[in-house]
Amino acid sequence: MIRLLTGAALLALPAAALAQDVQVEEVDSGNDGGCCSFWGTRAPPEVIVVNGSGALRPSDADKVQAANLILDLDPGLGARIENRLRDEAGIVQFRRSDGRSAHPTSQGVTLRGLGGNASARALVTLDGVPQADPFGGWVAWSAYDAINLGGVIVTRGGGSGVDGPGALAGTIALYSTMTDGATGSLAYGSRDSWDASASVGGELGRGQIALDGRYSRGDGFIPVAKGQRGLVDRAAPYEQGGLGLRLRFDAGDNSRIEASVRGFSDQRDRGTDFTASKTDGVDASLRFVHDPGGATQWLALGYVQLRDFDSGFASVAAGRNSVAPALLQRVPATGLGARFELRPAIGGANPLRIGADWRRTTGRTEEDFFFNGTTPGRHRIAGGSSDTVGAFAEWTSGGAADGFLWTLSGRVDRWWLGEGYRLERNIGGTMITNLHFAARQGWEGSGRAGLRWTSDGFSLRAAAYRGWRLPTLNELYRPFRVGAEVTTANEMLEPERLWGGETGADWTRGGTKLSITLFANHLSNAIANVTLAPNLNQRRNLDAIDSKGVEFSAEQIVGPATLRATWAFTDAEVNAAGTAANLDGRKPAQIAKHGASLSLRDNGGGPFGGFATLRYVGKQNEDDLGLLVLDDALTLDAGLSWRVSRGISVEARGENLFDALVPAAISSAGIVERATPRTLWVGARVSF
Repeated sequence: MIRLLTGAALLALPAAALAQDVQVEEVDSGNDGGCCSFWGTRAPPEVIVVNGSGALRPSDADKVQAANLILDLDPGLGARIENRLRDEAGIVQFRRSDGRSAHPTSQGVTLRGLGGNASARALVTLDGVPQADPFGGWVAWSAYDAINLGGVIVTRGGGSGVDGPGALAGTIALYSTMTDGATGSLAYGSRDSWDASASVGGELGRGQIALDGRYSRGDGFIPVAKGQRGLVDRAAPYEQGGLGLRLRFDAGDNSRIEASVRGFSDQRDRGTDFTASKTDGVDASLRFVHDPGGATQWLALGYVQLRDFDSGFASVAAGRNSVAPALLQRVPATGLGARFELRPAIGGANPLRIGADWRRTTGRTEEDFFFNGTTPGRHRIAGGSSDTVGAFAEWTSGGAADGFLWTLSGRVDRWWLGEGYRLERNIGGTMITNLHFAARQGWEGSGRAGLRWTSDGFSLRAAAYRGWRLPTLNELYRPFRVGAEVTTANEMLEPERLWGGETGADWTRGGTKLSITLFANHLSNAIANVTLAPNLNQRRNLDAIDSKGVEFSAEQIVGPATLRATWAFTDAEVNAAGTAANLDGRKPAQIAKHGASLSLRDNGGGPFGGFATLRYVGKQNEDDLGLLVLDDALTLDAGLSWRVSRGISVEARGENLFDALVPAAISSAGIVERATPRTLWVGARVSF
């Protein structure tokens, strides 16, 4: 049985986890003074619960889980959630660099080889609220500095209709937790880096209140690889922080109201003049939960997301000895949404989930470009809106832990793209382009069917699914330029559609756990940047991306420690014709064939703890034609901790201890951008 974190409410995993490769990470709340984490696998429990906000208590539909549970999200002070996810082979982000140095618009996430652009093809949610940027579809990982995460559920494979549209490659569901007491941490790292966090919470009348915050900064490193740098290259600093407030109150028998509001600010630099970026965001949500045990349960949710993104782009001369501004961009965007879910009581259980949701996104890009010195000569504005309304239903069989269990879910969505626009004019002069794009609408369906058989610690499972994703406003309406490479927008992009299936087996005996999954996916209308001519690309719908592969994990308890290995093999291939025929048979950009990790972590039984994680990522193409290749990389992260007393611990941790060159990007001129070099941290935690 999985241990519970401190806190009030219980969250249930989605019933659609049946016959899926589901991974759960729980955060060490810090109340025991410990620091170090481990990746662990647990046998399929009867009920899995995490602590947090936003869902109903476990029902029979929530007792069905695959193997592969990952515990303890926090690997040490100064750590970042996006890097923690990288420790599990097969979870892929568009860039190998993290939120301290990557450009914010490159932070997409996907699984199972369904990559190729920076818009996330995995659905990321926080307490049930979609987290992708309303305009661009990328994920602002730094936004989670302003919350105390209580758990992460990674569901591989698409078609999870109860989560909403967009879950092509899977779902990464984040959950917050209400702090009971107070915790704090402070760490100092390489390149004058600081990381501080604090959470405080407790009872307030008939409810709870929690306040969480985090601040981090650093002088950064020079992004360009050594040997290619010029006079313009310098370290790229970052400064990030956030603050979140959450309230929970009783609202009658078996009911509660939950409200949250959080804000964050993320400032980064790309290592040359004129490349500063800033993302400001405010999110708020309000939900009502009626959760009587054994009776009908329901919840209602409403939310708003406000984003304001500013960024500069530079033009660096050959030889990298001079730099000039190339573009100044501002992107205001808004996301609105609502959700209602009902779990009727049937035979003393809640096997059925039915509901409906709505999401609206609006946004625009405002850009100044064609610079003469530091004065822009041209201005562009482009944007639009999208709406999706959907209804879903899911039924999961009940029964004993052993034997057959199954789930069946379906969803239907109506989508609208409002009238889009793109205008360009000479600043202080004439209009150059004044385009308006007709509104469009359509219907899409998605769903998942799964079956699982379990006997004496051994399980066989299979699933088939369909999912879809609407193009982002960024993909539809915004052209962009990187160096000499120009990529034009395409307002006629069609939704992406996925058909897929998987089969797998899990085995647990004593301290040994094994899991293997074979999958195959067919993503039609895959959106990619297609080369039309030298230095000219356009976003296009490819015929398809076909991806098949194997995911494997093994774990063994060795005395006071846990040894865990993961490996993902992905064979992805583009099917293309017409103007994109030169891509046919090629690998999608940003997808490696092999990924693996090996970790050894203590089990938290004594005052001393530690971990070590080797992470490998294979070669991958930077561009659609495969002319630019990012080399493979092997990195080592490790940490040690000492629990001085019940509420105080000290820690030391290192990232990329070998100081390996991890290529994150490569330009058409062959300039290599690197991910985080060796970084050392030392710090302390307190809790009471």
